[in-house]
Amino acid sequence: MQGAPMPGPQIAAAPAMAAAPRPSRLLVIEDDPVLAHEIASALSRQHHEVELAPDGTSGLALALAAPFDLVVTDRMLPELDGLDLIGQMRAAGVRAPVLVLSALGAAGERVRGLNAGADDYLAKPFDLDELIARVAALLRRAAPGDGEPARQTVLRAGPVVMDLLERTVHRGAREVDLLPREFKLLEYLMRHPNHSLTRAMLLRDVWRYRFAPDTNLVDVHIGKLRRKLSVGDEPDLIVSVRGAGFMFVTDAR
Repeated sequence: MQGAPMPGPQIAAAPAMAAAPRPSRLLVIEDDPVLAHEIASALSRQHHEVELAPDGTSGLALALAAPFDLVVTDRMLPELDGLDLIGQMRAAGVRAPVLVLSALGAAGERVRGLNAGADDYLAKPFDLDELIARVAALLRRAAPGDGEPARQTVLRAGPVVMDLLERTVHRGAREVDLLPREFKLLEYLMRHPNHSLTRAMLLRDVWRYRFAPDTNLVDVHIGKLRRKLSVGDEPDLIVSVRGAGFMFVTDAR
């Protein structure tokens, strides 16, 4: 009687290959053709897909026509200024991070760029390695983790802009110097604009108190914050709500 046939060699199934990550789509808006080519080449070597626009009008049309992961734009553009371009993008609902390139490197100009809706500002002349690093950082911030929303790095409420990474606050063009607790308190208020916030809520969420002690701690810090935010004839942004607490208002007059 013949023996049972010997089983052939077993070949283990190859593990499934993970899908390669999608290259990031970048829009570069720059009217200097030499610089535009240098930027596009540098970013392409980082495996990004780069599309170029030579002026603000064509750049805006591209930004509105197709989704991009990030926009790099010059500040001074023909046909449509870079800040106007950003404003129209944000008004149209484009949420892609924006990096502004500009020969106007003064602090006031950087603030204007952030107020217009930019996420970062790089003064010319710059090193291409720094540009690449800033682009990578903005893409990391914009990319949500597993099941997590994208992390917000700049808060805007009324005339106030708060940069959570640089730990800076500006009201219009004026920088507001805050202590760490004041910064945290303002961040909480700006995340809940035009809503009444009780002292108990502020003690719980800003100071991490598990009970509401009999203290004027909140009132003292609110008073200091008010004086720093509103100088001269600037209207108060933090108002008292009778019987409730405090409110950060975005349309103070």
